[in-house]
Amino acid sequence: MTKSLIKKDDKRVIFSSGKQQQFLLMARENLGLSWSLFADKIRVHERTLNDWRREKYSMPFGVFKRICRTSSLKVPVDIEVRQPFWSTREAGRVGGRSVYQKYGSIGGDPEYRKKRWHEWWNREGKYKTQFFTAPKSIQKPRFSGNLAEFVGIILGDGGISEYQVVITLHRRDDREYSEFVVSLIKELFNVHVGIYYRKNDLSVNFVVSRIELVRFCIDKLGLKRGDKIKQQVDIPNWIKQNRLYSIACVRGLIDTDGCIFTHSYKVNGKLYNYKKLSFTSYSKFLRQSVFDILKDNGLKPRLSQDRDVRLDSIADIKRYFQLIGSHNSKHLKRLKN
Repeated sequence: MTKSLIKKDDKRVIFSSGKQQQFLLMARENLGLSWSLFADKIRVHERTLNDWRREKYSMPFGVFKRICRTSSLKVPVDIEVRQPFWSTREAGRVGGRSVYQKYGSIGGDPEYRKKRWHEWWNREGKYKTQFFTAPKSIQKPRFSGNLAEFVGIILGDGGISEYQVVITLHRRDDREYSEFVVSLIKELFNVHVGIYYRKNDLSVNFVVSRIELVRFCIDKLGLKRGDKIKQQVDIPNWIKQNRLYSIACVRGLIDTDGCIFTHSYKVNGKLYNYKKLSFTSYSKFLRQSVFDILKDNGLKPRLSQDRDVRLDSIADIKRYFQLIGSHNSKHLKRLKN
């Protein structure tokens, strides 16, 4: 197994939209390696490299320098190098200014707050154990296309823990799509969605902390708690048995874990470029189900390198967007650019 040399406190390299993907593609082509061997060459996990290709996360500066040196690429002039935890500091400054403008102080008097809490606890709080232990209820929707799309989103960029359902997206490229995801969750379950910006990269977590939602996802929807790859997750049967639900679920999967990328090659010194659609998963059952659903709907998918399902022709990609569609505008933008 490749030993990663990424440092947790490394600086980050920020590209403009679409440029990080192009940079990695050029580096790989210069070396003449597959994506798997390229990941080994630069000493990162293949899944991490795939996330960088999709521009889900920014790259550490140390790895960026290694790629430039290994592939003989010049350092791009239009990048920005940011210090570790830059996003956390900026969020703190913005939040502090907002609180100060609203209340005239930061934090208030902690001793006063502690005193008032103890007064409330001794008066009535300690007698309300059910208030703390009883799980909050959620709206429990019936099977539908929207619910199937939510399942696809969870299978793509989501996760389920003991108490939470979490979806991780790119804070910049998925900004418009994030609004759709939050709206969908609120419409389906009538719950609050917490938004948490992750340290040191450009991702954001959308979190629902409800035990009842976790139970609903597992018992009713057929999803699983914990590591999706180790458990080799698949699309639940109630979705695969319904064509409309299957289409909606694939839309959620590809909107989160899919990408439009440019394949480049040379013939007689002339450079050719054309678009491809790729869905990546390390669950063989999930890949096969997506492949089967695309094929059953008249498309011509291809399984690639035990991790991707691809549409290679521009006609198939256009047919995909006509039939299955997308709620993530970044895919449409990349198709047009």
